[in-house]
Amino acid sequence: MSTANSSYYLPNPSAWPVITSAGLFSLALGTVLTINGIKPGPWLMIFGAAIIIYMMVRWFGQVIGESEGGIYNAQVDRSFRWGMSWFIFSEVMFFAAFFGALFYIRQYSVQWLGADDLLWPGYDAVWPTAGPKGAIPIAPDMTPGANQFSPMGAWGIPAINTLILLTSGVTVTIAHWGLLKDNRAQLITGLFLTVALGITFLVLQAFEYIHAYTALGLTLKTGVYGATFFMLTGFHGFHVTMGTIMLLVILARSLAGHFRPNHHFAFEAVAWYWHFVDVVWLGLFIFVYWL
Repeated sequence: MSTANSSYYLPNPSAWPVITSAGLFSLALGTVLTINGIKPGPWLMIFGAAIIIYMMVRWFGQVIGESEGGIYNAQVDRSFRWGMSWFIFSEVMFFAAFFGALFYIRQYSVQWLGADDLLWPGYDAVWPTAGPKGAIPIAPDMTPGANQFSPMGAWGIPAINTLILLTSGVTVTIAHWGLLKDNRAQLITGLFLTVALGITFLVLQAFEYIHAYTALGLTLKTGVYGATFFMLTGFHGFHVTMGTIMLLVILARSLAGHFRPNHHFAFEAVAWYWHFVDVVWLGLFIFVYWL
């Protein structure tokens, strides 16, 4: 609901928020039932996920059509920017909580347990650790035993993935420069390279996880080290997956002729998100893999 001279855009009533809530509820309930071994759980999860995917395609498609149709004004553009800014801020706080947990464990909890020799006699309070009753870390060149694990090194796949993500930040910026210059070839080439780098990152991370489980004895159950490692890297991998999907959508829209030098917030929003993912990975590489 807007006019050419209006300064405020009011969207028409929509059923999509209700449909989204139903999908999220079904997905959450199905997850709970599945964890507790109740049979309808997996089917309810699939049903909820299908609703969410359907909603994203239809609702986002509607917004894209309205944007390309010139319905939105400057006020809507500002609201989109504020919305994306607050969303990224919430993601910053999400990862801050996990980084904070890692800091608390390494700097306080492990030392406290090591100081109490009566409670945990002989416990070596040195990171990485799986805890007083967890698996014992061993040297990387040794074969793990039944109750041993090797910590993940920094200078293999993690270092390569760091280079990949840093490069992808450059390629998405090059694509943005091409868009600002109305150079479609540069825009599409930069986006294609960014998507390719994102997929490569995910493939290498999958190999890293397989290696951790099969060769290093490092799993999600390997005490506090395994839990923090897989929670931080796993959630980041999920964000890279979501970012790659968003980049694919932006690439498809660019191929369809969408975006103009003075009208391309959707591209900017995805670029902001991708740069955020890059920065989080740098923190992971330093504090999870390296130090």
